Amino acid sequence: MQEKRKRLTNRKIGKIALLAILIGGAILGVADLSERFRHLDLPPAPPAGWGAYGGDAGGNRFSRAAQITADNVRYLRAAWRYSTGDLQRRPEGIANSGFEATPILVEGSLILCTPFNEVIALDPGTGQQKWRFDPALRADLQPASAFVCRGVSHWRDADAKRAAANCGARILTGTLDGRVIALDARTGRRCRGFGNQGEVRIDPGRSLEWGGELGITSAPAIIGDTVIVGTAISDNRRIHAPLGTVRAFDVRSGAMRWEFDPVPQTPQDSRAESWPTPLPGAGHGNVWSTISVDPSRDLVFLPTSSPAVDFYGGDRPGDNHDTSAIVALRASTGERVWSFQTVHHNLWDYDVAGQPGLYRIRYRGQMRDVVVSATKTGMLFVLDRDTGKPVFPVVERPAPQFGVPGEKPSATQPFAPKPGMLVNAELRPENAFGLTPFDRGKCREKIAALRNDGIFTLPTLQGSLQFPFGGGGANWGSTAYHPAENVVIVNVNNLAASLTLRRREDKHRLKAEIPTGQEIYEMADTPYVATRALLVSPLGVPCNPPPWGELIAVDMGSGAIKWRSKLGSTRDIAPLGIKLDWGVPNVGGPIATAGGLVFIAAAVDDYLRAFDIKTGKELWKGRLTAGGQATPMTYSWKGRQYVVVAAGGNARSRTRLGDQVIAFALP
Repeated sequence: MQEKRKRLTNRKIGKIALLAILIGGAILGVADLSERFRHLDLPPAPPAGWGAYGGDAGGNRFSRAAQITADNVRYLRAAWRYSTGDLQRRPEGIANSGFEATPILVEGSLILCTPFNEVIALDPGTGQQKWRFDPALRADLQPASAFVCRGVSHWRDADAKRAAANCGARILTGTLDGRVIALDARTGRRCRGFGNQGEVRIDPGRSLEWGGELGITSAPAIIGDTVIVGTAISDNRRIHAPLGTVRAFDVRSGAMRWEFDPVPQTPQDSRAESWPTPLPGAGHGNVWSTISVDPSRDLVFLPTSSPAVDFYGGDRPGDNHDTSAIVALRASTGERVWSFQTVHHNLWDYDVAGQPGLYRIRYRGQMRDVVVSATKTGMLFVLDRDTGKPVFPVVERPAPQFGVPGEKPSATQPFAPKPGMLVNAELRPENAFGLTPFDRGKCREKIAALRNDGIFTLPTLQGSLQFPFGGGGANWGSTAYHPAENVVIVNVNNLAASLTLRRREDKHRLKAEIPTGQEIYEMADTPYVATRALLVSPLGVPCNPPPWGELIAVDMGSGAIKWRSKLGSTRDIAPLGIKLDWGVPNVGGPIATAGGLVFIAAAVDDYLRAFDIKTGKELWKGRLTAGGQATPMTYSWKGRQYVVVAAGGNARSRTRLGDQVIAFALP
């Protein structure tokens, strides 16, 4: 669910998977569609394409395709299927993978990446393979967390004559071993003039413990003739870890244009004021998720993570500005323009995991260009795009104090009263959930034993409640925006975890003492090691009441929650196919369409679903051959609208594994 090695192990997710042991025809015409959207000042976009990982460069995840509507969605059927072949070719890798890719439609092809960084071009109408590129990852590569590639990006030369030439249109992709590769978009062949024979290798800045400790899992950002990448890094290993540097390269030559490190490394850096003196030399604060760009403003928007290490910050007193934040940079120079921090002095693994949404909303009767960020804390921040100042109010509230010796937490933390918490962040013993009185009693005991001061409960030696857990709240699935309805759509998890610090001298006793299913985090260079596990009953059921997964619509005009719906059932995680529509954990994100629909897979059952954008009612679900832990996309091709999703499952979520891309369409 998270990006890095700190995420849940298969065994822990397996406990989630046991949570339920007992347990048509009208088509909106193009003329009507144009009239419906005439009053809106929409950004320019192809009528029904999907040219970037997030639909467009700002992550709107909205399509004007409107052939599929609330009236006819029930007739959707699988139109074609494509198999990457990885299930047979890479069985060991598949066992540690997540097929999280969202294809893009460019240059007459549907183009995607596999978990092993192969890039594939398909015919949009038939799913037939047109070309395939293999970056030749080392056979013994161990990635930072798992084999994952969420997407690729497209660039086309602004000069029409050059655009028609070889590599005048390019696919840019990152790899798990830290390379940026440029391919000809029409043939899949390397663009030899880019870097060294078509690739640039990232310099980690510090020595790596192993080759896969730093890699790229999200689609590069493209703005003008610049390609920008962040990195995924295995963390919670040590303070002096690899740096979370963001890098920009010339899209033609691969030459470095600028670098930006969210963690200041010199005392001359103006941002060093929110860090101790001397600087601790901490690493990370990396951007592992998707970057957004606004070409008209020459701005790049970074979602940054926590500094190393997550659960102890005694070496880094202060707010640690620019980490756990949305940071706006000048695209042409890398200069920092503004920064908004969502968590001060992060001690909870509450990265900004989702792509910042660059939306044009209607608020208080005016159109506003904003940045929207749904975070792991279950909060939704709406910021002015030019200044980073909150559009929806943000207040600083007193935060819990007195954690472990050496820790100096922030006195306050930011909260967004509008729309308020998207998740329930309060769990008391009397609210414990269980399938039987015994089950519920054990959960009550577990909750009562933990320190529990609310959402920002500090990590302690006693053991602390983390709710929501480090996977969110909202995660990398990000948000979608429907301009006609003026709503933001986001999916969330409602799961609690226990987080415990232990003195380093007690480390040798951990494996014998801690319950099965907990992870141990080394946190070298600190006085502590950490353990974390989902809070579940003896039957493997979450100790907090359902729903454990929800889909939510937030009205951008008022800041209020318009509707919330349970997302997913227990059919594929309970024995005998027992189906309870309680809402289940989810990995992936939503998209919205002009046909009045929200499409989402994500839930740990094997379905792609469609919801009514106005009411949140589930209208349709299509069976998948494997888990759909990816964000879908949609497009129109030769008069027919398709909805496409990667159905390959996610090993960390213990969903059914596979290697298919499936397209749905009306008969």
